[in-house]
Amino acid sequence: MRDYFESRGFIEVHTPVIQAAGAEGGAVLFPLIYYKKEAFLRQSPQLYKQILMASGLDKVYEIGPAFRAEKFHTRRHVSEFLSLDFEIAWIDSEEDVMKVLEGLVHHSLKETKKECKTELDILNAKINVPEVPFRRLTYDDVLKLLLKRDIKIEWGNDLEDSQEKILGEIMEEKGVEWYFITKYPSKIKPFYIMMDGKISRGIDLDFKGMEIASGGQREHRHDILVKVMKEKGLDPHQFSFYLESFRYGMPTQGGIGFGVERMIQQLVGMDNIRETILFPRTPERLVP
Repeated sequence: MRDYFESRGFIEVHTPVIQAAGAEGGAVLFPLIYYKKEAFLRQSPQLYKQILMASGLDKVYEIGPAFRAEKFHTRRHVSEFLSLDFEIAWIDSEEDVMKVLEGLVHHSLKETKKECKTELDILNAKINVPEVPFRRLTYDDVLKLLLKRDIKIEWGNDLEDSQEKILGEIMEEKGVEWYFITKYPSKIKPFYIMMDGKISRGIDLDFKGMEIASGGQREHRHDILVKVMKEKGLDPHQFSFYLESFRYGMPTQGGIGFGVERMIQQLVGMDNIRETILFPRTPERLVP
């Protein structure tokens, strides 16, 4: 993955793990005391990589830990995970983000298949290198496909893990392992995703029925960012360090967060993401 980014002019950055606010809101943050101030372990480098888009660093990426205080017990959730993020400036739409993302996956799988034959044989894993461009499905397309399996999702609700899994089975029957889901309802996407009324410019990338990456085009207009924050119940004053970089103009931009361990889990056929992490952290596991 680093080879892909470096060969395309991206700059690797390292943003703070100790942060003043969460990118997704406060419900699933790990709080800590930082010199008598409240701080949090980062959910994502989202806010910082967006700030960098105002600095002249038009293409950045980061690979590092992220933390979610979600008390889920599913095949794909842990409390600490490895996140790969990138952000690019001067985009025309979320399509520019998808092109970078599908190129990243194609390159990574092609090189892994070539360089890791011994490891893949040990794991009895076979990698299919997907052709680009990947299939694009709208949120409405997904609802129609699932309805044919007698699964009805009310418009505006997010997909559950079990529903994503069935969608993966439907797509695999069509010979498709990797696919994008686009045109999500605005109400289920975070404040920094650009909204076109009820429809957002957010995207997900799924692999065999599991969400691997999420992102899209960002909202780069200061006043609209503040408005959407308030609509989603967030206090703009808590994000003043972030909003300040948008006050005097920000280029159009987009990016994604990518779950590296989720991709490995699906590639090698592991039942649970914990099997892909050296020392997994869950709501019950703090040691070793």
